[in-house]
This record gives sequence, C-alpha cells and structure tokens, in this order.
Amino acid sequence: MPRLLLVDDEPSQLKALQRTLRGLCPDLHLDLALGAEEALAHVRARTHDVIVADLRMPGMDGLALLGEAARWQPLAVAMLLTGVADFGTAQRALNEAGVFRYLTKPWEPEMLRSQVRTALAEFQRRATQQAQATAWQAGQGQLTPQELERLRLEQEEPGLTHVEWADDGAVLMPALDADLSAPR
Repeated sequence: MPRLLLVDDEPSQLKALQRTLRGLCPDLHLDLALGAEEALAHVRARTHDVIVADLRMPGMDGLALLGEAARWQPLAVAMLLTGVADFGTAQRALNEAGVFRYLTKPWEPEMLRSQVRTALAEFQRRATQQAQATAWQAGQGQLTPQELERLRLEQEEPGLTHVEWADDGAVLMPALDADLSAPR
C-alpha cells in the first residue's frame, strides 16, 4: 500500500493537499503532519513512499526536514512545495537535499496529482533497484547473515537499527509524543 507524508504548518494548506491527493491510487494512505517535528515522528514510525513538504515552516524548514527524513528513509521520494520560487532555493533543494520535484504554490490539482504519480513510480524504481542490488550482493557472498537481517529489519521498521549518540556516549531517543497507537 503506497504511503504519502504531507507536511505543512498551515492546516488549510494541509487539508487542500489531502483533498487533491485523496483517491489518487487504490489503497493510498495519507499521513498528515503540521510542521517538521510532527513529520519526523511519522518518519521514525513508519515507511513512506513519498514525502511532500512545504519549504517555509517555523523551526525546521522543508529542506532540512527532507534531509533528515532521507537519513531515516533513503528510498523515500522527496517533493518540496513553496509559495516563493527562487532559483537559489530550487538549486539547493535539488543538489543538497536530493529533492525529486520542486513545486510552487498555488498548484494546479491535476499537475500535483501527476507529479505525485511520477514520484510513486520513482519510489518503486528505487525499491526494485535496491532489492536487486541486495540480492546480487547476497549471491556474491558480499553480505553477512547479520547484514541481511539488518536490511530486512530496516525495510520492515525504518530506523530500528539507527542509533544516535550524544557527546557523552548516551543513546539519544526520539520524542515519545508520536501517535504510537496509529496502525502501521
């Protein structure tokens, strides 16, 4: 089942995105996040095929969010929405954050749906490519059983094997304010 994460600090924009993308494809699941911190909780809790984020948000902006999300979910396809289109930001988005599409507000509903369909296809391409590479490495004896198990666990539960360390050597845990009762 494809899963999208939609991120904007403005509730009306988030609802408009939801309305535009609802029913885009069978079994599509839309996760909504009001801001970057809420989005990171979603990213740490479940795998997303595509992440669509607003550029300008208080605290962490969309570029920083997508960069952090890529650390947890490298296969997720990143899309950036902005009300202010400038070349420098677009260049940074593509070159530094690996953004797949840079879209401006207001968006045309059919154009947005088309771009998200393209992003979903890109996710499938990336996932297939990674699975083929892993199978080839395993067949060549380049992966230990432990590495194969780590890859399997990461695919099922993103971030499960990712540990962040404090300067003093303590393990840093993500905030527990995420909705842990939500289905995965």
